[in-house]
Amino acid sequence: MKQLVDKLYETGNLSPEEYKELIDNRNPEIAEYLFEKARNVRIENYGYDVYIRGLIEFTNYCRNDCFYCGIRKSNIKAERYRLTKEQILECCDTGYELGFRTFVLQGGEDEYFTDDKIVDIIRSIKVRYPDCAVTLSIGERSYESYKAFFDAGADRYLLRHETADYGHYRKLHPRSLSFENRMQCLFNLKEIGYQVGCGFMVGSPFQTTDCLVEDLLFIKKLNPHMVGIGPFIPHHATPFADKQAGTLELTLFLLGIIRLMLPDVLLPATTALGTIHPKGREMGILAGANVVMPNLSPKSVRKKYMLYDNKICTGDEAAECISCMRRRMESIGYRITVSRGDHKSIQQ
Repeated sequence: MKQLVDKLYETGNLSPEEYKELIDNRNPEIAEYLFEKARNVRIENYGYDVYIRGLIEFTNYCRNDCFYCGIRKSNIKAERYRLTKEQILECCDTGYELGFRTFVLQGGEDEYFTDDKIVDIIRSIKVRYPDCAVTLSIGERSYESYKAFFDAGADRYLLRHETADYGHYRKLHPRSLSFENRMQCLFNLKEIGYQVGCGFMVGSPFQTTDCLVEDLLFIKKLNPHMVGIGPFIPHHATPFADKQAGTLELTLFLLGIIRLMLPDVLLPATTALGTIHPKGREMGILAGANVVMPNLSPKSVRKKYMLYDNKICTGDEAAECISCMRRRMESIGYRITVSRGDHKSIQQ
């Protein structure tokens, strides 16, 4: 297996059969060998810097009914909320003081937030903080909508593709959602000029190694600036409540693979990693990740944005969250940096 890791390290590419072989035959020794290579590549490209993104979860209304998601429209027990523009700007004020230079506006697909409202929010943030990046993570929109947001000043867009296997996609989503549209959105975002992020859940129901291989091949083809992966964690009020969670071990292994596939990718150690293991985010950084996304949302709404059960940091103040994160990163030899944290190809 080491020769496959070496090949990936040297070329950034494996055949579908080789990816499958590497994933299916992984063991702790191979994983550590992979992580060592991934750390080397990450340090070559970004040094020991860890970029922070201030996550602002501004609405938990969603028109979709994805079977895995705690804010799906059929979850009548979800306590819904929307932040006002003023509340969003207050989150940015707090974040800026703490050293955040990227704000991530994340929400369900909430039709209340029309293009005009989103454009107004983006412009307001950019006027107040012209040295900051604005990232959107608000799902599937039209090409025209994406273009309007970009023209208003949005820099990045995160849209997890969730799975690149059509059959698997159909098992995770209602018929009203389109696999083809999801994929097209990502290519539209790239064409418009965003720094684009895709990603998938590890260990989601019905996922096979072949599904994971499809994900890796798709990511290589899209060549995104960011890739967000995290373990599937069930939510008690969804059809997948009784499904098994994804594992830390496989998530870390895939982080290492993605770092070697795309050496300069921005790769978060996600909140979900920290939820399934107390040191999950540190382990993610040591597997090749270089981004963390502390929460800037008001404490009053944190528990309401519950995509999965037992999500961490729902009670922390933003300042507590970032000082804790800083200590955690320093404990493993890395450092939080005050920076927009752009993709290497964008950095001046």
